[in-house]
Amino acid sequence: MKSMGNCFANIIVDISHEKVDRPFQYRIPDALQDALSVGMAVMIPFGRGNNLIKGYVIEITDHAEYDESRLKMVDSIVEGGISAQGDMLRLAWWIKENYGSTMIAALKTVLPVKKKLKQIVKKTVVCKVDAETAGIKAEEYESKHQKAKARLMRELSIQQILPQALVTGKLNITTQTIQSLEREGIIEVQTEDIYRSTLPKNIADGWQQKTKKQLSEKQNEIVDRIATDFREGIRQTYLLHGVTGSGKTEVYMELIERVIAEGKQAIVLIPEIALTYQTLVRFYQRFGDKVSVMNSRLSAGERSDQYERAAKGDIDIMIGPRSALFTPFERLGLVIIDEEHEGSYKSEGMPKYHAREVAGELCRMKGASLLLGSATPSLESYYRAKSGEIKLFELKERLAGGELPKVYVEDLRKELKSGNRSIFSRRLQTLIGDRLAKGEQTMLFINRRGYAGFVSCRACGHVMKCPHCDVSLSEHTDRYRKTSRLVCHYCGYETQGVSNCPKCGSKYILGFRAGTQQIEELLHREFPQARVLRMDADTTKNKDSYEQILSQFANEEADILVGTQMIVKGHDFAKVTLVGVLAADMSLYAGDYRAGERTFQLLTQAAGRAGRSALPGEVVIQTYQPEHYTIIHAANQDYEGFYEEEIAYRDLMLYPPVAHMMAVLVLSKDELSGMARSRELADRAKHCCPDKRPVIIGPSEASIGRINDIYRNIFYIKHRGYQVLVDIKDDLERFINTMQWESDSVQFDFDPMNNY
Repeated sequence: MKSMGNCFANIIVDISHEKVDRPFQYRIPDALQDALSVGMAVMIPFGRGNNLIKGYVIEITDHAEYDESRLKMVDSIVEGGISAQGDMLRLAWWIKENYGSTMIAALKTVLPVKKKLKQIVKKTVVCKVDAETAGIKAEEYESKHQKAKARLMRELSIQQILPQALVTGKLNITTQTIQSLEREGIIEVQTEDIYRSTLPKNIADGWQQKTKKQLSEKQNEIVDRIATDFREGIRQTYLLHGVTGSGKTEVYMELIERVIAEGKQAIVLIPEIALTYQTLVRFYQRFGDKVSVMNSRLSAGERSDQYERAAKGDIDIMIGPRSALFTPFERLGLVIIDEEHEGSYKSEGMPKYHAREVAGELCRMKGASLLLGSATPSLESYYRAKSGEIKLFELKERLAGGELPKVYVEDLRKELKSGNRSIFSRRLQTLIGDRLAKGEQTMLFINRRGYAGFVSCRACGHVMKCPHCDVSLSEHTDRYRKTSRLVCHYCGYETQGVSNCPKCGSKYILGFRAGTQQIEELLHREFPQARVLRMDADTTKNKDSYEQILSQFANEEADILVGTQMIVKGHDFAKVTLVGVLAADMSLYAGDYRAGERTFQLLTQAAGRAGRSALPGEVVIQTYQPEHYTIIHAANQDYEGFYEEEIAYRDLMLYPPVAHMMAVLVLSKDELSGMARSRELADRAKHCCPDKRPVIIGPSEASIGRINDIYRNIFYIKHRGYQVLVDIKDDLERFINTMQWESDSVQFDFDPMNNY
């Protein structure tokens, strides 16, 4: 049915407790015809009671989907607060369509601040008469025994402006007295909104602008190329592949300065909260209070204030992890994703979006440029660069001219045979003692990814792997029967646990059992004189604990820093000349196809922490698999060599980025029902696009088969075409709706970063 003009609005209802995942159509009253636009928040009558609730306009159209007489009318446009922006609404819809989620979940992702919290206000009492008149007034009130008024006017005769907190506190003047003097026209109370600071106190209190560093010829060349494209209206995605210490951050800051000079704004994504402190110091010294920070540890009030400042244009640069991407900048010109290979850019909750892909779509909508940076780019980004889809830049030398560290690969099988059963190889023990004697610092990194996973032989290095999926098998132990089984969490293959290595017959076949706390205790025993700091999930629970530990280490208050992967990314400590990587194999066989890539990235990043200043660095990688191509290329800092071997494996096994993969997680309160549903969906997926021949793996029980009494079953679909997977997802969603299953009983994850 057609009508004259754009008379209808499709509106998504903002009801978090109801499973509303479709737009509702409303008529637009004549009074709002010119005022209403996509992205606006509106009040609409909803349900049988026609209660007024809030919704967001996602489309304005001249097409009525129902009889016009049955359509209700938009009531009004919501005023004030943080409004939903049209681009963010369209981005939410894009996320819903491409990742599979409800529109409500997508909206909550891109519009994380639901309402404006109580604003902090600074009040000041200002005298409206001159000092002499104020003194006369004080005497007049004194004669009338109005001592409070007299006391205030006496102070105002000395100082014309006073903070209200001082007036009501130290001077003990009541609010009623202040209001009485206001009515007399003698004083005025002025108010000013104060935004909560998100900067660490030692940055905010005394930042000093530093002279920017002189860029190298290669850095300048990269900046000029991207800046020229920007001025000429060319918007594209760039990948900056720079070795550790090559000065990628200086390139970022110079580009941001040029983009801001063009009247635009920038978002800088970082992968971990642990990086925020050092990154913020550098950016704040360069750009001052144009910079703000967003992260998950901020209070609701702090987060609300930063979005408000961004929406008003008070700041030009937002730094933070994944969620900072949705900062409501009106003039966005540049998005930078540092350490773009990091898995934390993939959302673990619904919708399971990847910040790198969403940033690309946001930049397309906003007419902005996207710069990805890493010393170890993701295979996805490097694959796109190799195919010419995005532009590749490289920085192959360290900025300070220092050499890359010398890397030793220690074979733990030989250590065991020679009688050394310590966590530390003999070389690492010697080098730690040497650094303590020299007053230099050491970082020890335990690779704990896959902690509960693979089973390997400490004598020969053999790993128990799935014969069908080429990933390691995970050990499941029945503590009552004292038996174990080995399971593949891709296809469901299962075999009995082993007590002897099937390759060499050794009894030393087991899972690795060591953590940061045990390493810290061992260090205290072997090096009692050493000052040791530990950085892991347990020691970084408090809001400022990251900054405190990193500051202590930077200030040389400790000799050795022990930690998980959070210590190896991006930190720059001049006195660190030794890095030890303990149990490099742990992530090498973590039970998913990305294990080799993750291990290479972690080892390369860890090695990059050593010798970043004038002092030369050394790295010790301890492994049971020194001949593995991942270990060899990481020791040689050879990304290109690793990429060529890894991409050949991905191509052979139909894994991303050569092909695409969708995980379908089926959740059920009943074990048998959950497995039946997963089989039904897997069968439907197989026959959905028979001409496309998708590859189905599973279904099987997930690695954690039950959480909070909810049973979890998983299957995977592989195909070289991403759109084929989207079409299958759409078909499965329609089937789920037809069967009237709970909308959250099935979850989709495209190109998953972790196995289930």
